[in-house]
Amino acid sequence: MAALPQTSTTGGTPERLDIHRSYAAQPNEFTRIRRFTRIFTESHLVTMSDSVVTNTSAAAAEVTRADHASAAAAPTFDQFGLSADILKAVTESGYTIPTPIQAQAIPVVLAGRDVMGAAQTGTGKTASFSLPIIQRLLPSANTSASPARHPVRALILTPTRELADQVAANVQAYSKHTPLRSTVVFGGVDMNPQSEALRRGVEILIATPGRLLDHVQQKTLNLGQVQMLVLDEADRMLDMGFLPDLQRILNLLPKERQTLLFSATFSGEIKKLAATYLRNPQTIEVARSNSTATNVRQIVFEVHESDKSGAVAQLIRERGLKQVIVFCNSKIGASRLSRVLERDGIIATAIHGDRTQGERMQALDAFKRGEIEALVATDVAARGLDIVELPAVINFDLPFNAEDYVHRIGRTGRAGASGDALSLCSANEKKQLADIEKLIKRPLEVETLTVTTPARRETGGGRRERDERPGRPERGEHRHGREREESGGRRRATSFERSHARQQPVDEFFLKPYEPSPSSVKRHDEAVEHERKSAPKQPLAALLGGLGMPRKSTSS
Repeated sequence: MAALPQTSTTGGTPERLDIHRSYAAQPNEFTRIRRFTRIFTESHLVTMSDSVVTNTSAAAAEVTRADHASAAAAPTFDQFGLSADILKAVTESGYTIPTPIQAQAIPVVLAGRDVMGAAQTGTGKTASFSLPIIQRLLPSANTSASPARHPVRALILTPTRELADQVAANVQAYSKHTPLRSTVVFGGVDMNPQSEALRRGVEILIATPGRLLDHVQQKTLNLGQVQMLVLDEADRMLDMGFLPDLQRILNLLPKERQTLLFSATFSGEIKKLAATYLRNPQTIEVARSNSTATNVRQIVFEVHESDKSGAVAQLIRERGLKQVIVFCNSKIGASRLSRVLERDGIIATAIHGDRTQGERMQALDAFKRGEIEALVATDVAARGLDIVELPAVINFDLPFNAEDYVHRIGRTGRAGASGDALSLCSANEKKQLADIEKLIKRPLEVETLTVTTPARRETGGGRRERDERPGRPERGEHRHGREREESGGRRRATSFERSHARQQPVDEFFLKPYEPSPSSVKRHDEAVEHERKSAPKQPLAALLGGLGMPRKSTSS
């Protein structure tokens, strides 16, 4: 290191070097540098060379310029060229700065390019395609009452009913200040209101594949003028379950259209299959493929298979979780677990494919209002559901498909918030755990959980596998009634519990065994007596086996 230049001294005291003289012409740019060097020299009484000061000031100036450049480069929704009506709706929805997927996808969609977009769950993929679709349809928007002036111009397909309903709510929120019409169609509900909305005309249609084909068959829908097609959660839309229906829908659409695919996970096979539906697409990936959010802490607990129900109840109590989604692999398992949690004093209900759409929507609404503590669900709820500030999710069963793990834990830690993903792993699920770690390319934190209090088993003769209504009392008794009385506490029932705890009074008459009335007994006795008296009398020999066939007489 080069020696510092010697400085003159007066009276044995070092003479301080005036480092401000060369930068006097730039006071605003180097204010922080001057303050730093002044404090430093006054406290340590050392001299600094011109080269050191120059390097320090240049580095600080570079940091300052980088800060200004990053602040200037931060995108806003105003820079996308969206109309004032859309910007007003976006502001009312609480959004100010677009997410990375929105900042990259919106300009490309506005340009009319096909897009294959991949981003982590909870990063605003819905707005990435809905905002530019609304903007592109504004030139054809009108207030005419004629259905012919409102043909379907944009079709958004989703794999689940809950996701379709959520996307429709977002589209309506973004387009509420425009004349554009939108509606949603999905199965499990009456078709007549959907048919009436389609007959009135809509420009943006959100649908599940099965119900969409039902309306096409009923001739209440014409897809001949669709300009834009969106496959939300495209990896599930393109798997073998939806592929035949999807192919029928694509055959009904015009060949010249814009196609958009969005999902959090894209396997190599799905990418190859999607390439057949896209024309020169632009791939947008704002994070590593199949990655999970960094703000979600992922923990795996090793437990015995028989202790899983108790482990779920223990985690909910120990962590004080008032709102949690518990994922199961089967519909029967989800219903059984919800009943077990109810017996342990946790307000729970189950949603899966065997529930009617009304029951599923009612359970989801009650969960969002905080009336339900644990929502036990199959993967029907793992795609796209947006629960505000959901603190945690629990994997009761590790999914058979590793990509479903990414979507499950994506229900928490949304919009930059933190969350916990807790998974229970038994000895026979080690392969599924290895597949998950291989997909997300990182090892998961594994801990051993000791279940102190086992869950209460279901009692009764045999396994109960029937589908129960959420919150329905057991055997004429409120689920929590006896437990609350024994503990001496009282809890005010929520509206969800009150609406589902009502039972029609049972008349004890129908519980008694059959007892004939005295008049019917008398008539029965008289009929028996009359039948006995009217029967012809038989000779005694006949009763003793005589009077058989007449004997043949023999001639002597």
